[in-house]
Amino acid sequence: MTKTQQVRLAKRPSGKIDADTWSLTTEELPAITAGQILVKIDYISLDPAMRGWLNDVRSYVPPVGIGEVMRSLDIATVVESTHPDFAVGDTVSGTFGVTEYAISDGRNVQRVDLGVAAGPTWLSTLGMPGMTAYFGLLEVGKLRAGDTVVVSAAAGAVGSVAGQIAKAKGATVIGIAGGEEKCRVLTEELGFDAAIDYRNEDVLRRLREVAPDGIDVYFDNVGGDILDAALANLRRGARVVICGAISAYNADKLPPGPSRYMSLLVFRASMTGFVVFDYADRYGEAISQMSEWLAGGRIKSMEHIVEGGIPRFAETLDMLFTGANTGKLVLAL
Repeated sequence: MTKTQQVRLAKRPSGKIDADTWSLTTEELPAITAGQILVKIDYISLDPAMRGWLNDVRSYVPPVGIGEVMRSLDIATVVESTHPDFAVGDTVSGTFGVTEYAISDGRNVQRVDLGVAAGPTWLSTLGMPGMTAYFGLLEVGKLRAGDTVVVSAAAGAVGSVAGQIAKAKGATVIGIAGGEEKCRVLTEELGFDAAIDYRNEDVLRRLREVAPDGIDVYFDNVGGDILDAALANLRRGARVVICGAISAYNADKLPPGPSRYMSLLVFRASMTGFVVFDYADRYGEAISQMSEWLAGGRIKSMEHIVEGGIPRFAETLDMLFTGANTGKLVLAL
């Protein structure tokens, strides 16, 4: 028998997540049966989408149930196996949840190669954020060499990769981030052509300065006023990619919609939402290309790793909504 510490959903939050949202429990797992694996979690991915999973509304995945272990994507090590496809010692990725140990029947579990990249990178550039950036930009955004691309939340897990992919494909890239240090990272370390500090600059005015001919692709992770500023600066035929809207995730009522949506008509532009799972059968293609770019130094993978294990889950998740992280936020166990 294996004991495991877990985080479970105790109550659905209204607005901001608070301490009453979670319960910290210790459970005893049963022995594995034929065709199962027992894994020890090494790294837990913390993502803005987690906030949406707590709401009892129709979405692309069912909400986390009251009393259930919080859903999360993880990197883990197989410690016991009766499954023909997994051996003890294999490193794997899967949706095991916020727990120290988990039992799986192997469905939707993939082996990962630590010789290609470290575990946290398989949750960032080679994981769901990287897949989101790759397909969102290239398939939904229909990126072309020479485009002017603007990325919001550009110092985050998805935005930092999206901007670097755009540079690798020959675009001019402008990032929007919060704070002088994040903007410095974008331009000095990740190769963005310009960065706008939304906390200290007028985004609408600065976009007109740094993209005087307009925006070809806007990759949106935040929504709200920044989306409106981008809509006001579109170029004819622009593509607006709706990846997320973190500015509204903790709102206790629906925020107003974009006020400048008529720019889509004026500039014959499109605004399209997408879910990365729609491209699951092509992840191998993206991982191959991203691995090549990583090995060649065309892109860098940024992870913000927090130590401390399961008891630090709640405070670490909150970092996403205060802007405390730079790059992919990962909890190490």
